[in-house]
Amino acid sequence: MDTSERLVESLERLGVTRIFGYPGGRVIELFDDLPESSIDLVRPRDEREASVMAEMHGRLTGEPGVLAGQGPWIGSLGLIGQMEARLASSPMVAITEASERGDYSTIAPYQQSRGDYGGLDLPNILDSVTKEHWFPRTPNETIRSLQLAFKHAVAGRPGPTAIILDGDAITEEFPEDSIPPVWDEETQTRMWNAAPTPHDVAAATEALESAERPVIVAGNGVHAANAYEELQDAAEAYEAAVVTSYLGKSTFPETHRLAGGVIGSFGHEGANQIVSEADVLLVVGCRMNPMDTNWQAPDFIRPDEQTIIHADIDPRNAGWVYPADVGLIGDAAESLRELAASGGNDNEWAEDRASDARESFHAPECESDATPILPQRAVKEIERVVDEDTIVTADSGNNRFWLLNYLQTPAVGTYYGSGGVGGMGWATPAAVSAALETDKHVIGVAGDGGFSMTMNSVETAVEYGVAPTFVVLNDTSLGMVRQMQHGPDDISGVEFHDTDFVRVAEAFGAIGVRVETPDELGDALTDAASNDRPTVVDVRIDREQDMAETLQSSFYASVGGLHE
Repeated sequence: MDTSERLVESLERLGVTRIFGYPGGRVIELFDDLPESSIDLVRPRDEREASVMAEMHGRLTGEPGVLAGQGPWIGSLGLIGQMEARLASSPMVAITEASERGDYSTIAPYQQSRGDYGGLDLPNILDSVTKEHWFPRTPNETIRSLQLAFKHAVAGRPGPTAIILDGDAITEEFPEDSIPPVWDEETQTRMWNAAPTPHDVAAATEALESAERPVIVAGNGVHAANAYEELQDAAEAYEAAVVTSYLGKSTFPETHRLAGGVIGSFGHEGANQIVSEADVLLVVGCRMNPMDTNWQAPDFIRPDEQTIIHADIDPRNAGWVYPADVGLIGDAAESLRELAASGGNDNEWAEDRASDARESFHAPECESDATPILPQRAVKEIERVVDEDTIVTADSGNNRFWLLNYLQTPAVGTYYGSGGVGGMGWATPAAVSAALETDKHVIGVAGDGGFSMTMNSVETAVEYGVAPTFVVLNDTSLGMVRQMQHGPDDISGVEFHDTDFVRVAEAFGAIGVRVETPDELGDALTDAASNDRPTVVDVRIDREQDMAETLQSSFYASVGGLHE
């Protein structure tokens, strides 16, 4: 068989059921063989949206989402999903190509991306974003590279990998007897989970058992390891309050008696206070980025006064930001399972303190009937239709911080946000990907700026027969930046034309609804959940509600506010 046929056969053996991509260049050879396979192609309107869909697939399933397309565009438009995957630890494999033109590849190149003189350097571009990349030059290398790309995408801290197809490496006949041998996909990609040492588990257990105010900070690593039950078991064993990072939101039900909310610069004040009051902190799968740590406000986390246990899949990350007293190196599920089985605690602090902290999920504005709709009330209307069988995807900008603070998730795996690299335009294609992968109702929430960037994904949802709800929190501006102004027109480019998203939705074949009152929003969201077509809900929100002023953490304010 041709190498392209063997490549598709390998993808089937690796369990791939869906590829997100756009045909072009030498990837056409791959796409030419897909119709005879069991693999479905999801072809959005551009590589950017395909990359986000692949990243979300990996985030949801723990299996690499596959992105495929022509080299120059996977290395440009398609980088947004790969960057998010790198910093949000989502397994992903990009299959791309160098647009090589045989004997003409070194002569005044057109789209040539091998990195030779005069051309683009796609390997260098991908090297700056992916965990690993391969540039196979023979059929044998092509298949081995694909296998290794899948293995490395999930090995250790998950992330994006890539293979770059080139000339004969994809078009030649695949040899029957390969030298060196090409092993079968299951054997070559087999993985094993790492676990912490008994010595480190014992040290962590001793610290947690003696704690009077134990707190767990759960990060995205809990999502990546699917360690939800293990987290709850450990929290209940040690009666520890649980807070999360932004990317860790919905790793723990925020309605649980030990749940304290989300930490960070624009997180819950109650959650931040819990962390500052802890005597023992167990940090699980969280890189503790500046937003998480309130830009290292000195009164927030204090290594000289608090015992810090850091559990991470990568030994380099334990103690990366704050010195750790104990490192638990291994898969988050393994570390939490060992802790839950090895000890326990009984204190009177955590449950009461977590209950107080959860008050941060509510504010008087959440009940306001004002028009334009207050964003706090808009989030509470969304919350009313969110149950354990709902997934919410959140974009970047003000909308995600309103959601972070006022959407109290009822179950694990119900909320995912653009918080790795934090690109605008993520939520809409991510919602489509989640709807394709699950039977759950999916709600994608974005501002009008972020929605406009990738609203073509609404058409993709229509084409592929899924029906997410897309909520546009519309203030006809780039709200977060606009609110950074010191005076009117202080920053250029923050005002948007008032786009008619209802007509846009209808043009795509979806349902469009414009709402201007809280009751209208509640009705629209209820109706959307039962629609058999995607619904775009254009929510006219009060643009004067200042997110940063309203939600800024007291610890963040103590270090002078905005540092981005």
